[in-house]
Formats: sequence, C-alpha cells, structure tokens
Amino acid sequence: MKHAASIKSVLIWRSVWGRSSVYRGRDQEGWLRHLYAETLKLDPTLPDFETVRQQGIVKRSDPNGHYVAYQAFRADPVNNPLNTPSGKVEIYSEELARIAAEWELPEGDVIHPLPIYVSTSEGWDSPLRDKYPLQLTGFHFKARCHSTYGNVDVLKQAAQQEMWINPVDAERRGIKNGDRIKIFNDRGEVRINAKVTPRMMPGVVALGEGAWYAPDGNKVDHNGSINVLTSQHPSPLAKGNPQHTNLVEVQLANKA
Repeated sequence: MKHAASIKSVLIWRSVWGRSSVYRGRDQEGWLRHLYAETLKLDPTLPDFETVRQQGIVKRSDPNGHYVAYQAFRADPVNNPLNTPSGKVEIYSEELARIAAEWELPEGDVIHPLPIYVSTSEGWDSPLRDKYPLQLTGFHFKARCHSTYGNVDVLKQAAQQEMWINPVDAERRGIKNGDRIKIFNDRGEVRINAKVTPRMMPGVVALGEGAWYAPDGNKVDHNGSINVLTSQHPSPLAKGNPQHTNLVEVQLANKA
C-alpha cells in the first residue's frame, strides 16, 4: 500500500509533467529522512532516524518537571502579566460587558461579563424536551481531525463511529451495546451503532463530530454525521456551530 503523499505525487507529476513520483528530488522515503534530519538540527538529543523507525514512538520527560499553567505569572504576577486588559485572571470581563452592551443578539442569547449559568437554545430546560428528551453533544473523535481522515477505511475500522448512551437511557429504549439505532429530530435522522456506557450521564448522548455525510435515498445518514442533527442557531459569542446543544430522540432501528 502506498502512502497518500506518494499517490498524490505520482498523480500530480504524471498528469502535469509525465514524470515519476519524485518531488523536488526526493521520493517519500527521501522526504521522511530529510524532514527528520531537519528536526534533529532543532533537537540533537533525539535518537537517529533508524532508531525512531524501529521504536515507533519516542517518549521523554520534561527536564523542568510537570507542566504548571501560568507558572511565571504565579511566581511573579507583576513582571509576568497575563494577556488580559488587567494582566490578571479576570472573573469579571470588561470586554464581555462592552460586547453585551453593543451587540444585537437574537432573543434568548446571552453574553455576560461574569461566568454565570444561562439557559440555551435546546438546553435541558427547553420545552422541546417533551418531544426530544435527550441532549446530544459532539466531541472531537480520536480517528479524525474534525472531518480530515474521515474517509480512511483502516481508521474507520479501528475506531468505529458510535453514539454513546448511558445504560439507563438505553434500557428504557430496549437498546443494547452494538445495536443499530436511529437518532433523530426535526432536522434529520442518523442511523449508526450504539455504545452503551456509564461514562455518559443519563439524559445525554454523544456523537463524534466530523464524520462524512453518507445519505441514502431518503436523506437518512448512515455514517454518524452530527451535522444532520445540528441547529443552525450560532453560539452567542463565537458564532460557532452549536454541536453541543441539540435535542434528539433515539430509538432501536434493528439488531446489529
């Protein structure tokens, strides 16, 4: 099996210049050795290329001990201020207070200068929970960088996309670990396998973000794309995709 970089170099060079898979005088092996040699210049304490290739992973300890957040600031806050308007840890943010006063927000959205609890769209106290009682949250999946590598078969097999659900919620719905389930709301439907685990709190289910959309003829996704279920209501401050705040229902589709 060829590395993706090797395949790309072959296609690019042959389509444009009709040449081999060599790029700038180096093939895949040559680039690996060249880039590692450049890394060794920055850190000569690393083992040589052949040793790293044989070991696979190189582990080292920080000579300065365990990492301490804001260590310089804690030792001398006057001479090592933080990157905030006051140079200190800010519980009350004047910048957020200004934004809250100047921005026009949709009804129900809140930006507050203090770290307070705010009811959010499709939150735990939403009236929509009568219809869709489970809070769906997204998380960064270990087999992808967002959607990148989401089409790599070996990674999809090694770390399968599943919806995590608490045993209490699963039992109420007749769902067992590995069962095929459907996750749905008014926006769409996803069919995927269930992972029943006490690591999820009751009332909350989770789905790794970044899975590629794979719809059937009825636009039902069969790859676990959380975007199918996600609202287009942006988060108040960052205007980001609200993948942590979506209400859904889950039912048993058929046995896996």
